[in-house]
Amino acid sequence: MLSNSSVFSLFLLILFSSSSAKPPSSKQNSFLQCLSYHSNASIPFSSTFFTPNSSAFTTVLNSTAQNLRYLVPSKPKPEFIFTPTHDSQVQNTVICSKQLGIHLRVRSGGHDYEGLSYVSQIETPFIVVDLAKLRSVNVDIQANSAWIQAGVTIGEVYYRIAEKSRTHGFPAGLCTSLGVGGHITGGAYGTMMRKYGLAADNVQDAQIVDVNGRILDRKTMGEDLFWAIRGGGGASFGIILWWKIKLVPVPSTVTVFTVAKTLEQGATKLLHRWQQVAATKLDKDLNIRVLIQPTVVDSKSGKRTVTTLYQGQFLGGVKRLLNVMQTGFPELNLTRKDCTETSWLKSVMYIAGYATGTPPEVLLQGKPTFKSYFKAKSDFVNDPIPETGLEGLWKRLLEETTPLIIWNPYGGVMSKISESALPFPHRKVLFKIQYVTTWQAANENEAKHINWIRKLYNYMAPYVTKSPRQAYVNYRDLDLGINKKKNTSITEASAWGKSYFKDNFDRLIKIKTKVDPLNFFRHEQSIPPLALQARRTRN
Repeated sequence: MLSNSSVFSLFLLILFSSSSAKPPSSKQNSFLQCLSYHSNASIPFSSTFFTPNSSAFTTVLNSTAQNLRYLVPSKPKPEFIFTPTHDSQVQNTVICSKQLGIHLRVRSGGHDYEGLSYVSQIETPFIVVDLAKLRSVNVDIQANSAWIQAGVTIGEVYYRIAEKSRTHGFPAGLCTSLGVGGHITGGAYGTMMRKYGLAADNVQDAQIVDVNGRILDRKTMGEDLFWAIRGGGGASFGIILWWKIKLVPVPSTVTVFTVAKTLEQGATKLLHRWQQVAATKLDKDLNIRVLIQPTVVDSKSGKRTVTTLYQGQFLGGVKRLLNVMQTGFPELNLTRKDCTETSWLKSVMYIAGYATGTPPEVLLQGKPTFKSYFKAKSDFVNDPIPETGLEGLWKRLLEETTPLIIWNPYGGVMSKISESALPFPHRKVLFKIQYVTTWQAANENEAKHINWIRKLYNYMAPYVTKSPRQAYVNYRDLDLGINKKKNTSITEASAWGKSYFKDNFDRLIKIKTKVDPLNFFRHEQSIPPLALQARRTRN
């Protein structure tokens, strides 16, 4: 049997003998040697290690990257990509990267809005550790729990739960290709959050690789770090390997619906009313989000209007839903023919945009339903936006080619959870706004689209939260501020840190300083540790 060193030598021989491959750089060479040295079993480098000279490099890099803006040739590319197949390989990656001074990025599902899991704009060279091959799901219906590996998508988790039980679910994201490793670190909301809270509120345990390459669970990491990783943003404290999640009860019948209203059909008054009832008046079994976008009303002239889509999920049958709507939101005029009774799993697929009749097995592919070039921003709202404010919003929407705005209601149990229960502080708000502008070609005028969304964001300032103006960390927005490599000041980081975490940012800094004082796990908006001088002063 070949030793690890022999396997490594053979791998290098194959690389050198290939007519299309260049010799690995000294950094690549050292990393491979270090991994082999620390591994108890041989590593299949040919299928887990990809350099820019590898024929599969671009395919692997692009595989889960959601924002095409960060795949254009001008963006920095990793020195290499490593796709571990075992938890121990993630441990050794941390050990070797730290030992060799290699900057790493960690990718779970590739949905980071600013591409931070596969691009470093402040520090090169860098490597990408892609967890896509770590995707086990172990469901225990009797214990109402499941252990899920960081590389699995939330759609796969939903499928595996439903495979075991029609009356169990999990309150996480709407987009089924989200990787759970990063998704839950930002809090993770979904259509059931008004009844069960965030995904992070329903995490019971976790396993994480710390800066020293140790695998820690809740007991060994301690409650401070366990608090920080459930909403404090990804890739600041270590590499998540597993989450243990609590399953929640769902009815065997779930009802979904979509109702469209244009400006000409009274969309402005209806949306003003939605703001008054969606979070505070409606049953917590009901979630109605609103998707807002321009639509063409006359193909010849190109005339457009604004359409608002009221998309709902109700944990129950249509008869009770209609009673709830008649009492709480009769203005929508929801009828039985608007509604579809289905299973919880198929209701998730409906919200995710899958066509009726799509087999649930498509979720096991873990692939996004679409990719685009885009820029996004977010806001939270405490008081209803007046109709005059909405009319100004419509005017600006019609100036952009393919914008989308999504309003998600809060309320229910969310308003009863303390802002400091987890790092995610956005509890006592009416709703969240996501602004998106998309385009489909790399040679389009990117600056035009980004300038548009920034102007829209400025316009909305009077109507949203203030001091700080809150933002959702999973809708990463580098306009809020960027770290400076290793030595970011706390004052500079507070520009975005307070928006994402409010006063919880201070506790996150303390925990970061304790568990990763030299800032090994870092990116453009990672939690910074206190500088050495500041720590001495405090002590």
